[in-house]
Parts: sequence; C-alpha cells; structure tokens
Amino acid sequence: MEGLRFQVVGEAFAKKPLDVAMPNERPSEYFGKKVFNREKMYKYLPKAVYEKMVDVMDNGARLDRNIADAVAAGMKQWAMENGVTHYTHWFQPLTEGTAEKHDSFIEHDGKGGMVEEFTGKLLVQQEPDASSFPSGGIRSTFEARGYSAWDPTSPVFIIDDTLCIPTVFISYSGESLDYKAPLLRALKAVNKAATDVCHYFDPDVRKVTSNLGWEQEYFLVDEGLYAARPDLLLTGRTLMGHDSAKNQQMDDHYFGSIPERVAAYMRDLEIQALELGIPCKTRHNEVAPNQFELAPIFEDTNLAVDHNMLLMSLMKRVARKHGFRVLLHEKPFAGINGSGKHNNWSLSTDTGVLLHAPGKTPEQNLRFAVFIVETLMGVYRHNGLLKASIMSATNAHRLGANEAPPAIISSFLGTQLSELLDHIEKADKDDLFRLDGKQGLKLDIPQIPELLIDNTDRNRTSPFAFTGNRFEFRAVGSEANCASAMTALNTAVAEALADFKLRVDAKIADYTERTEFSEGTGHTAKFHAIIDVLREDIKTCRPIRFDGNGYSDEWKAEAARRGLDTETSCPVIFERYLDADSIRMFEAMGVMTRKELEARNEVKWETYTKKIQIEARVLGDISMNHIIPIATNYQSRLLENAERMRSIFPAEKADELNARNLKLIEEIAMRTAEIETQVDNLVSARKVANRIDDEHQKAIAYHDTIAPYFDIIRRQIDKLELIVDDALWPLPKYRELLFVR
Repeated sequence: MEGLRFQVVGEAFAKKPLDVAMPNERPSEYFGKKVFNREKMYKYLPKAVYEKMVDVMDNGARLDRNIADAVAAGMKQWAMENGVTHYTHWFQPLTEGTAEKHDSFIEHDGKGGMVEEFTGKLLVQQEPDASSFPSGGIRSTFEARGYSAWDPTSPVFIIDDTLCIPTVFISYSGESLDYKAPLLRALKAVNKAATDVCHYFDPDVRKVTSNLGWEQEYFLVDEGLYAARPDLLLTGRTLMGHDSAKNQQMDDHYFGSIPERVAAYMRDLEIQALELGIPCKTRHNEVAPNQFELAPIFEDTNLAVDHNMLLMSLMKRVARKHGFRVLLHEKPFAGINGSGKHNNWSLSTDTGVLLHAPGKTPEQNLRFAVFIVETLMGVYRHNGLLKASIMSATNAHRLGANEAPPAIISSFLGTQLSELLDHIEKADKDDLFRLDGKQGLKLDIPQIPELLIDNTDRNRTSPFAFTGNRFEFRAVGSEANCASAMTALNTAVAEALADFKLRVDAKIADYTERTEFSEGTGHTAKFHAIIDVLREDIKTCRPIRFDGNGYSDEWKAEAARRGLDTETSCPVIFERYLDADSIRMFEAMGVMTRKELEARNEVKWETYTKKIQIEARVLGDISMNHIIPIATNYQSRLLENAERMRSIFPAEKADELNARNLKLIEEIAMRTAEIETQVDNLVSARKVANRIDDEHQKAIAYHDTIAPYFDIIRRQIDKLELIVDDALWPLPKYRELLFVR
C-alpha cells in the first residue's frame, strides 16, 4: 500500500505540460470552423433555401419541411468534406448531461454496394428510446417511443467524425422530456411579452431576445490522484479529507499566474471551443487552489445554453489529454470555495439593450425603469421557484457557505438605481410627470450616470444582482444545465411583463374616457398609465430588494418577515415547482403543463435520492474497507512497538516512553468504533428510507435522516488522517490534490 500510494502521487507530480499545436490562423479566422453557420449555409444551400432558413432563425418562422432535403444535402456535403462519416441528434435529457446516438451516412445502393445518404427526414426527426431516460412516469418500459426534433436556431456542429444536430426531445404524447423544449417556449413567451411592452416606447421594435453570458468555474486534479480517490471517481467530491495546512487563506491563487500545465490545457480547450463557435473570452485562476474559470461573450440564451453543455463535455475530454480530470461538482473539497456558474442575463431588442441606461430621451429612461422593475416583479413573485430552479443535491453544499449566495433569493441594485426607483415611487406625480409644450414628455427622473455600469458596487452575497445592463444570477451551480434557471427566469419575467401590459392598457382605457384627458392626448394617457402601474410595482416588489450582507442571521430573519422563501431543504425546495402560482404561470405562458411539471419533480426527487444514496454507499465502503483496516493496522504497529519497549526498558521507563503511543492507540480505537457505529446507523437509515414508495417522501427522508451522517462520519475519519502514519494512509490528501505541479 505504501509503495503504491507514493507511486501514484509521484507520477502525478511528475507530469509535464503537453505541447499544444497552435493554429497558423488568428482565432477570428478559425472561429466556427466546425459549425454549419450562416457563412456555410450561404455557400452550401440554394439561395431560396438559405433565405427561408434565415427567416426561421431570425423571425421564428415555422420550418418548411419541403426545404429539409436541400438543407440536409448541403450539410452532408460540408460534413463529408470535413471527414464526417456519422450524424447524431444531440439533445439534453433530464440527466443533467447530453445524449447522442451515432448513425453512419451509409445505406445500400441496391446494387450490392453502399452509398452515403442523409435526407431531410433524418435531419428533422428521430426516435430515441424515451423509456431509458428520466421521465417522471411519462414514459415506461413498454412505452418506449420518443422523438428528437431539430432545433434550427442552434447551428449544427462537428465533433470528431460526427455531425451533431441540436434537437429537442419529447414524448410520443407530446410532453417535453428535456431542458431545451421548455427553454425555447420560455424564450418565445418573453419575446412576445417584452415586445408588446416595448411598443409603448418604440413601435418599430420587432423582437426581444434573451441574452446569457455564463461564467464556468471548475477544478482540475491530476488524473493519477483522481483514480486513487473512489469518492471523487464515483460522486465527484471528496467525502473525507482534512484541510491542507495551506489552502486559499493567503489569497495568492486568485488571478495569479496560471500554472504552466493548466495554461497548456486552457489553450487546447480554447482552440477546440472556438472552432465549435463557442466565443471564449476570459480565463483566470479562481479563489481556491486548482480552481479556474472560463467565460464567453454574451449570446442568445438558447445558443449559450447549448454552448455551455458542449463546453462541459469538451472540458472533460481535453483534460484527459493533459493528465487532468475536471471536477464540476459545486463543492468537491471541504474548507475551500466551491464552484458556481454565474448566469449574466439581459434582454435586448433589434435596436438595443433594454437594461442599459441612460437613454437619450425621457421615454428611453422610463423604458429602462419599466424593464428593471418588471424583472424584479418576476423574481419577487417567484423567488421560491427561482431557488428551486438552481437547487440540487450538489449545489446545496455551496449555497450560503460564505463563498456563494445564501439560499434566499434577493436582488441587489446598488445605491443609484435604488434611489432612482425610490424617487419614482415617492415623488409627487405632478412634479414627476408632465407635458412641456413642443418639447414633449418631461420626466423628473434623476439623471442616470453614463457610467452606471461602474457606479454600482458588487455585492458578492446577492443571488440576483444588477451589474450594469444585466442581472447576474449568481446562485446557479457549476455542473448545472443553465436551461433550468433560464426557463424559470424568462417565464417569470414574461408573466410580469404581460401582467404589466394588461394593467397599463386598462388604465389607458380608463384615462381616455375621463374629461381631464381631452381628445388628442392619448400620449399623455399612455404615460400616465405607465407611471401609475410602475409605481405600484416598485412598491410591491420592494421586499426582493436587499443590498446588505446575505450571510447574516439578521437577513434570514428579515427575509422571512418579508415573506421570501427561506427553506434550505433541497427536496422541499423542489415543491415550489408545484405551487399553484408556478403551475398557473408556466401554463399561461405556454412553457410547461401541470403534467410536465409533476413529471419533472418526480425526476428531481429521484435524482436527489440516488445521489445521496450513492454517496452513502461510497462513504460506507471507504470507511469499512479502507479507513478502518488502515487505522487498525497502524494501531497494531503501535501495540507492537509498545510491547518491544517493555522488553527493552524497565517497566516504569517503558510506560513513560509508551505514553504517546498508548494515547494514540486509545484514540484510534475510539474513533474507529465511532465510525463503525455511525456507518451501521447510516445503513439502517437507508434501509428504512428505501422502503418508502413515494419519491417525494423518500427524498425528504434521505435529506433528513441519511445525509446528516456524512459529516459525523467524516469528522472521525479526518481526525484519523492526522494521526495515522502518512505512508499508510490509503487516499491522496488535500495537500496533494489541491496543488498542480
């Protein structure tokens, strides 16, 4: 055991950077090289087909199946010129990962030979086995049919020898079985609602796009050390391990010089990502040792989600080439920062960014205020749902751990924006709003500084902070599919905007009937109505605004007083998806039905249970088959040493010399006995929970009666790590795992 451990550690430390062949072109020249983007479409498709595809992508026109064969032919030609032999529908089932089944282009030619073929039918639709993916009861083993359908708004791309076609995944009866279908519906809903509101200010706006810029945090560990840690291998996190004497307390890793091996990995990753059209922009060391970040330029939310899922897969593949393993678990190591994936979200029109200020006119500044407030309304009304959208068994370890936002959704606006909304709410209406002759609308809104983006401070404890032309949803976990959070957020904002328009239109109708609004003053009535409803909503959503310390106990009490969701149990938090308000919103916005929501929650509860169950089994196995045997082995050596001391020295002297050994022997006995007892308790609790049929109640039982044993058992193991002979300890330690050499 001793030799094996040091062999593994030594080999890991001896790794040298892998030489990465740099392309001869500039990044701008090979960007999108492996993507069937508009440039490729223009080259490989007939002009009329290309124009119809552009209409589908830009304007949401329905895909005409009559052009599918021509599109497929152009794709096949381009793909085969790039060495492609297979194709696959690439989709995002409810497993948190991606799925693909590869088929080759070859078909019989009817003459005893083969021919490459790829038709529009194969491009547009396929039939994966829906019963083998999580469905929450929508599909069963004897009801296997499901459909994957091409999403033409996300470009096709090449991985190795395979043409990958982004698709949605739905059941035979039409329910969504993936993350993409609800996301596309949510984006459609927010486009409709936001465009309608934009027309109050600019009737020429044609569409509103939801934008997303994610920040992917991750850890790298040496592959050899990873292989020697069963807990990392099977659960993605270390279930035991004492702090390293040095970890992040010196603050010397954050933004520090990137280690040579890591820099080589990053270069390789970025080259391949850029070729796939992923617009990588930023890379740097993160706070914890061995923790890093990659962030792209903003994109359309649907494409950004696809790119993030593709990147996470690519990160893992490239890491293996460099002797690394990527850890995307939100909390792979205790005692140091975990990893998140900040989702920077905004809305933009074909004429500009809606959350950007200041505008050139009073109407533009009013529009800015409207979209800020209605975003807050969506977050306020559905703060529990938004928390559920980012919650998981893994992210629960990170939230509120003095490194990430707490498990209470609130929004930080900064002093200037808060004062602006307070002024709109409280100022005398006649002073706030008036018409001024030929000069048109006058709004007494304090000048919004040109450098608003820099004049807002950063509140690192805020889950949903305004950071200048965007909101940063900081609570999303590093291994999560962004679509979950983006579906909930965009749907909530769509509902708030639709409700805003309904109430404004009602007030406009009321104002135009009143004598003080004479004929020809519809402009006045409209803006009076907008101001009235805006002031109501500023007051209503005030509880969601919080600029203070989200980690404080005072905030937890205050949040509860404000009526915000303060629940911390992951399985209970998932219940927010089935609240009457949540179901009403999703159905009204055409995003998900009650049946789909119920099915997804079954999947969420089952997934939570299985993750805790796996961790419990791994912890029990390592405890009983690795830790206790090694500890008792060391204990036996100490006993042998004590006996030898007695055979050499007089009894009194031997007892004096053996004092430390005897103390260690006693401590090992006490701690191993406690581990055995608690592992037995853990197993017993699992047996009880496993007899529960209801997935919801089973998940709650795993949270309440099984997960608490993890820290109890870990505490004893970590103490043993400090006293057992280092050469005997069976697992690579934090000091070895956390520093790339």
